[in-house]
Amino acid sequence: MSLEIRIQNNTGGPKAGAVTVELTGRLDTSTAPDLERRLMPTLTPAVKTVVFDLQNLNFISSAGLRVFASARKLLKDRGGQAAFVNMQPQINEVFEIIRALPGVAVFRDVAEFDAYLAARQSTYDERHG
Repeated sequence: MSLEIRIQNNTGGPKAGAVTVELTGRLDTSTAPDLERRLMPTLTPAVKTVVFDLQNLNFISSAGLRVFASARKLLKDRGGQAAFVNMQPQINEVFEIIRALPGVAVFRDVAEFDAYLAARQSTYDERHG
């Protein structure tokens, strides 16, 4: 499955200076570069907030997490922020895993970490159904 990316620049009202990024599908090694190519040019100095709407994102790998981390760092360096909304349960679980292991290398390599994330997400419904 591919990744559909919809980026909306909010130019007026209370959301001025914000960008909303809606993602549909899989954010993995093959689709993360496309998100990065499309996202980074929109992160002009006027943008202080990026809202990632993940309602229709059904899978994320470490490559996708790296794109989020790069955007977050860029925004944080200029006093902005990244927010994540409408996460599917399996995506939320990946974010919980990342929060629980800050700075701890517990996987042999990226491939092992991606395999772990894939297994956790594919069995989410079985464990929480």
